[in-house]
Amino acid sequence: MTNASTQIERILQRDVRAVARAISAIENESPVASELLKGLFAHTGQGLVIGLTGAPGAGKSSLVDKLALQYRAQEKSVGIVAVDPSSPFSGGALLGDRIRMQALTTDPQVFIRSMATRGNLGGLARATVDAVAVLEAAGYDRTLVETVGVGQDEVDIVKTADVCVVVLVPGMGDSIQAIKAGIMEIGDIFVINKAERDGVEQTERELIGLLEMTMRPDGWQPLIVRTVATENRGIADLVAAIEKYGEFVRHGESSQSRRSAVAENRILEILRERLLRRALQSVSASQLKDFAALVATRQRDPYSIVEEIISASSPTSMMHAASDSPRKINHLGVAVSTIDDALRFWRDGLGLELHEIEVVEDQGVRTAMLPLGESRIELLEATGDETPVGKFLAKRGPGIHHVCIEVADITAKLMQLKEQGIRLIDEQPRRGAGGMLVAFVHPASTGGVLVELVESSKPEI
Repeated sequence: MTNASTQIERILQRDVRAVARAISAIENESPVASELLKGLFAHTGQGLVIGLTGAPGAGKSSLVDKLALQYRAQEKSVGIVAVDPSSPFSGGALLGDRIRMQALTTDPQVFIRSMATRGNLGGLARATVDAVAVLEAAGYDRTLVETVGVGQDEVDIVKTADVCVVVLVPGMGDSIQAIKAGIMEIGDIFVINKAERDGVEQTERELIGLLEMTMRPDGWQPLIVRTVATENRGIADLVAAIEKYGEFVRHGESSQSRRSAVAENRILEILRERLLRRALQSVSASQLKDFAALVATRQRDPYSIVEEIISASSPTSMMHAASDSPRKINHLGVAVSTIDDALRFWRDGLGLELHEIEVVEDQGVRTAMLPLGESRIELLEATGDETPVGKFLAKRGPGIHHVCIEVADITAKLMQLKEQGIRLIDEQPRRGAGGMLVAFVHPASTGGVLVELVESSKPEI
C-alpha cells in the first residue's frame, strides 16, 4: 500500500493528524495532494457545508463558534475552516481562529483549521475547496467555512458551500454593500447579528424589500434570522433555518443543477491552474523578467509573448523539451578521504589530467576535476566532519557519492520533476563548483542514488 493510500485510509477513519497533514499538503501544493484528493473524492458530499460571509466586524467568528457548539449539542461532528488574511511575513493565517474558539479546541469531534487567503481577494483561500473536501471525506457532519470578510469579493463562497449564510449588522449600511457585492443573489439565509442594536427593524425591512425585488430560479425564499451571537441568542433558530435549506437542497428539483454549476466551476478552476503551471514550465524566471522588460519598454507586446509561451507549452513542445533535456553524464562524484591520496590512482595510475582543484565553501567540500572523455571524475574531500561529504564518509566510507546529469534547462527540469512527484533536495538551482547551476534529487526517488543536475551551458556570473 502506498503512502497516499495509507493516508487516505487514515483520513476516512477521521485521524486528525492525517486530516491536518492532508490540508497542509494542499496548501503547500505538495505532489501527494493530487493523489489524496483523487482518492478521497468518492467519499465527499455526505455532510453539509455551510459558508458564512459578510463584512468585517459582523461577528462571523462568534457565529461560527456558537453554531459549532449548537451542533455539538446535537451530537454532530463539526469541521471548521476559517479563512484569514495572510501574514505579510510568513504567508500564513494572521488572525488564528483557534485562539478565538477556545471552548472547541479540546473537543475531539471538532476540527478547526485557519487558512490564509494569500492574496486571494475572493475571501476564500485558493485551497479552501480542497480542504473542505478532505473534511467531508473524513466524515464530519457539518463543515463551517468562514471567509475573511472583504466586502465586494465575497461571492466566491458559493463555490464551496451547500448553504450560504450572509451576515449583516444593523446600522452599518450592509444592505447597500450587499447589493454592490452581489451577495444578495447567493445568500440562502440572511442573519442580522448584534440584533440588540438600534436599527434592527429598519435593517430587516430593507432586507425584506430587497429580497422581494428578486426571484430566485430555484423558488427558495431566503430566510432572515436575528441573532446576538455573544449572548447565544437566535442560534437555535439559525441552525433550524440552515437545516431547512439543507433539506430543500437535498430534495429540491434544482439541487442537481446547482451541484452541476459548482462542479463546472471547480473543473474550470483546476484547468486554469494546471494550464498556467504547464505554461510556466516552458519559461524560466529569468526569461519572464526579460519578457517583462521588453513589454515595459514597448519593444514587444504582451499578446505575442503569451502566444509564444503557449506555443512552447504545447504537449508536442513539452515532450520535445523533455526528451532533449538530458544531455549526458556530466561527472561521477567520488568521495575520498583526501584528494592527494586519491590522485595516486586517478592521475598517476590511470593517467587522467587534473583540471582544477576548488573549494566550495557552502557545501563544505574540496573538489578535484579530472576530465574523462565527454565526462569527468570529481573527487570530493570533506572540509569538516559535519559537512554532507564528511557525514557520507563516516557512514559509508570512500566511494561513489553521486551521479551528475547534464540538462539543457535546469529550472524547467526541476519544475517537471516536481510536477511528477519526484522528491527534490533543491527545488531551485544554486551555484556549484565552477559557478555552474546545480540541484540535487533525493535518493528516495532515484532508487537510492544521489543525483545531481547541472545546466549544460555555464551562465554568466
